Amino acid sequence: MSVRFVIDPLEFVKNAGNRHDKIPLDELARLHDLLFDREGEIIYHITGRLDQNEKPGLHLRINGKIHLNCQRCLDKLVHTVDLETFLLLAKDEFELDQADDDDNVDAILATPELDILGLIEEEVILSLSISSRHAEGECSTLKLKPTDNNPDDSPKSAHPFAALAALKKAN
Repeated sequence: MSVRFVIDPLEFVKNAGNRHDKIPLDELARLHDLLFDREGEIIYHITGRLDQNEKPGLHLRINGKIHLNCQRCLDKLVHTVDLETFLLLAKDEFELDQADDDDNVDAILATPELDILGLIEEEVILSLSISSRHAEGECSTLKLKPTDNNPDDSPKSAHPFAALAALKKAN
């Protein structure tokens, strides 16, 4: 397991911080239950900068391929992660509430020790569909050829007590 990447986000912006790295999927524990397997990695690039209103924020770019469980056939579903977002840094709860009122702004509280790997994992989880599925006709169970048998044409099974009746007649 690698060392966690923790920053003071306001200092990161003040110093025009810039970092990029790769995260193996094994290190993203909250994502494990959603994955078919743990193959692959997430590549991220984070930059601290000011927005057009001179407010501090983190520009985050996340890419990678992950294997999800198809909710229809339970087989592997290759999913491409391609996210880009700007997270406004709120200095206190009041600022965070104001930013939350604007649907066009994503904001987080600028805690002195912000876990960037946790933030990246959260962004990936939030980007996923509630029910990930293959496109119509691509599921492995749907590729099986349907039979033309009508269930009404199947031979009728004997009444469950027919064998008992035969034994009774024999006595």
